[in-house]
Amino acid sequence: MAIKQILLPLVSYPEATEAAVIAKAVTVAQRLGSGMTAITFDLDVLVPGALYTRPFDPEGVVVEVPEHQKSHLNAAEMVKVFEAAAVASAVKHNQIVRNCVPDDMPIQVATCARSHDLSVVPISPRDATHEKIIQALIFESGRPILIFPAQSVDKLADSFAHVAIGWDNSAQSARAVADAMPILRNAKSVSVFTAADKNAVADIDSGAALVGYLGAHGVKATFEIVRKNGSSIGKVMEAFVLQNGIDLLVMGAYRHSRLQEFIMGGATYTIVGQPPCWVLMSH
Repeated sequence: MAIKQILLPLVSYPEATEAAVIAKAVTVAQRLGSGMTAITFDLDVLVPGALYTRPFDPEGVVVEVPEHQKSHLNAAEMVKVFEAAAVASAVKHNQIVRNCVPDDMPIQVATCARSHDLSVVPISPRDATHEKIIQALIFESGRPILIFPAQSVDKLADSFAHVAIGWDNSAQSARAVADAMPILRNAKSVSVFTAADKNAVADIDSGAALVGYLGAHGVKATFEIVRKNGSSIGKVMEAFVLQNGIDLLVMGAYRHSRLQEFIMGGATYTIVGQPPCWVLMSH
């Protein structure tokens, strides 16, 4: 199935999504031949000592709280930036601005994502707001997500010529491969790798089976086992991306519980914390 409609969540508070990040996301939609919807929020930001963001003064007039004004103005400005970028790139687009409290934002994004093929989410290192959005998208949307590092957006490829699949023969990995198929078919190279301490027969067989499956769909791929050598799987993935000039990493998300990932430093936790390139994840 082709990727026809992409969702782009734009955060308006505490800091707005930067123009360069928005432009990069629009470029991906253009390269994929997809339309794009931007969703952002005019947030009711609670402030210390106030029950409501916009309380009434003694005469019954609504008082605007500066933090709410910041979110309101940021949302309006991001919509303008998105629309300009989409028009310049000839990307079919629309935008949604909703009002809610910050805690409701992630589930509203996930709900909206259910009627899109893919969500594209920028993230900065240990960015709590975007991590909450990503977790909601992974567990509540039923759709794949494409994350990318906002702090190094200028270094990211505009297309996905060289793709790697982090394969562990899990249901999550299989779902990610299926979701990424439209991209895989157009890639110049596809590398499948499994992080392991030895060449186990089960790993070799599952890797060969995946290469055969991809071949049946017109995707030529290679497979290798990459030694962990004491590193976490997330770190092995990062190293593989950097050593092989990978544009896009495809992987399953949260094979283990979120608590296990946090305590043990699982692959999803590592990659979401600091994605080494474009990363397509599915659960």
